[in-house]
Amino acid sequence: MKYKYRAFDARGTASVGTIEAADEREASDRLREKGLFVSELHVAEVAKAAAAASRGLHPGKGRLKNLAIFTRQLSVLVGAGTPVIDALSALEKQAPEGAWRKVIADVRRRVEEGESFAEAASAHPRAFDAVAQSLIAAGEASGAMDVMLKRLAALARRRQHVRSSVIGALVYPVLLITVSLCVIIVLLTSVLPRFSEMFDSLDAPLPASTEVLMTLGEWLRAHWYVPLGFAAGGVALGVAVVRTPSGRRKLDAVLLHVPLIGPIARSFSTAQIARMLGTLLESKVPLLEALALTRQAAGNSLYRDLLEHTEDRVTQGDAVSRTLATSSLITPSVCEAIRSGEASGNIGPVLTHVAEFIDEDNDVVIRSLSSLVEPVILIGLGAVVAVVAISMFLPMFDLAASAPGAH
Repeated sequence: MKYKYRAFDARGTASVGTIEAADEREASDRLREKGLFVSELHVAEVAKAAAAASRGLHPGKGRLKNLAIFTRQLSVLVGAGTPVIDALSALEKQAPEGAWRKVIADVRRRVEEGESFAEAASAHPRAFDAVAQSLIAAGEASGAMDVMLKRLAALARRRQHVRSSVIGALVYPVLLITVSLCVIIVLLTSVLPRFSEMFDSLDAPLPASTEVLMTLGEWLRAHWYVPLGFAAGGVALGVAVVRTPSGRRKLDAVLLHVPLIGPIARSFSTAQIARMLGTLLESKVPLLEALALTRQAAGNSLYRDLLEHTEDRVTQGDAVSRTLATSSLITPSVCEAIRSGEASGNIGPVLTHVAEFIDEDNDVVIRSLSSLVEPVILIGLGAVVAVVAISMFLPMFDLAASAPGAH
């Protein structure tokens, strides 16, 4: 039977794992033979079932925001000397009703039952990702839990800021395009047909643009389900393809090579990786483990492949900077900064500073791009609406000009 254990060695270093044994006594004896002092031992299947049940607790909307607030408040309480259980209990009481409060309650319950904070957090991977779990474990091992929680809060807050910036930059253009398309559809399907009846009664020749728009409007009224079906099918197909590994990889590759969008996507991915890796290394997480955790949290599959390749090269004794320099995904300036950090032994702080510098540039680019894209979209959509309006009124102007006494 497989047992899950939590134990300490003679130096007080905690370890968690599983061991095969006929019964609990044999498992305990085998662990003692290894020089471990067992603090917790139970059947692994029970732990697995409990973990599966806890994964049903979704953190709800705003996971990064909730994580940033929670870890920041917890760092203040722990830094003031409050025991973790009491701090979790206080934060649970003040958290609003909802999914996140249930997560905190379950974490608090697990800690009260004897699990470490890191183990309790790892039971909720959708609320505490691999990076968060590693920082919490590093805080417990080093005794600097408040410092690690502050770093985790800063990391989550920055990731939330980047996500909000990107979404905010897209909301207004998407809203403009949606409203303009609705206006154009209404003009073609509701307003233009009324003019069509008037034009037919006058029996006058119509400009080519007017005839095209009238034909398009009639077709949309009669076959509205066709474009709607194509749109829905296209969205469903796109979502299905993106959910496959190969489809996701192709989309990631396209995003990185699209003009204007590609450099921005690379810059955001580089900043995210530098910040995560720098934070983990500053928290004394071993380099290979930090690379693996950063790879798991990387959003772009091409960057995940790069980090996996970097892990392999580092395992063989190569430097991080030398491996990254062989890829076009990382700029030479970032590689040079990492090389300097490796030479000085301060690669963690260097990566954090690089991330801050790139983030500042990204904020400027997003603001500049938003201020540039919005008027371009307004002008383009205004031109389309103007063409539709002119096509509607042009026949009336022609009739008025050709009427007797017009001159």
